[in-house]
Amino acid sequence: MSDTTIEKIKCLIIGSGPAGYTAAIYAARADMKPVMYTGMEPGGQLTTTTEVDNFPGYPEGIDGPTMMLHLQQQAERFGTQVRIGMATKVEFSKEVGGWHKVIIDNNKEVHAHTVIIATGATAKYLGLPSEQRLRGGGVSACAVCDGFFYKGQDVAIVGAGDTAAEEATYLANICKSVTMLVRKDYMRASKAMQHRVENTPNLTVLYNSEVDEVLGEQVVEGLRVVNNQTNEKSEIAITGLFIAIGHKPNTDIFKGQLDMDETGYLFTTGKTTKTNIPGVFACGDVQDKDYRQAITAAGSGCMSALDAERYLTTLGDH
Repeated sequence: MSDTTIEKIKCLIIGSGPAGYTAAIYAARADMKPVMYTGMEPGGQLTTTTEVDNFPGYPEGIDGPTMMLHLQQQAERFGTQVRIGMATKVEFSKEVGGWHKVIIDNNKEVHAHTVIIATGATAKYLGLPSEQRLRGGGVSACAVCDGFFYKGQDVAIVGAGDTAAEEATYLANICKSVTMLVRKDYMRASKAMQHRVENTPNLTVLYNSEVDEVLGEQVVEGLRVVNNQTNEKSEIAITGLFIAIGHKPNTDIFKGQLDMDETGYLFTTGKTTKTNIPGVFACGDVQDKDYRQAITAAGSGCMSALDAERYLTTLGDH
């Protein structure tokens, strides 16, 4: 491919959740002419969320897909080019001011002076057909996001680590009862979190237990649980099922080039969104395993655009 046919982009944004769109809004307003490739799931995780009640500015709440459409329209209003496509390979330059090569959909090559990575993280699910069918109908991977809708109701949560224990106790504060399903005969959570679970009166832990089937046609009505030691099955009546078995950051294509932790979350420098490569920035859930909220993702998206603008300024390119 001759160099003349390769598109040169001042600011390339990979990913289209709250972080990516907020970065696009700020970058476009700074005349950085951002180009965004949406990835496999345009709009990110929020497009699978029915109601968003905790994002400031929506007193009546809003459904996830509509909110993401609003963000897209706002980014496009200022000149962002939003394109359907997925980054499949990257070759980042280690030189300050170097061009970063990104391959889209395995066939289109673009070069960018700055790259903002907003590819997010994907919640891990159990993989049951009934679970997938009822996502948005009572099955959720975020207790903080969706727990409020089950206030005063009976719910269950799957998981055994610190996040599961934390979300279980959070749910216990607002729900009538919480049943926690742990696959092994012990919890992986820290002792402090285990003590918190044990001391929560309306929280029951079922060990050696797995979900056999999520019951209900349109919404969750119950759970069939199997004891993996005795194969004995039982049913519990619930209206909400929360999956807390972890997230996988969408960073496979950056391995070997960007610094990341053992699970794949990208490292950023201090309070900035800078990665270890000059001109490459990361925002949202791809570098945040602690908060994972739309509002914090949006905030870091803003930061990444400001960081990218300052980087371009130092190059005399902005």
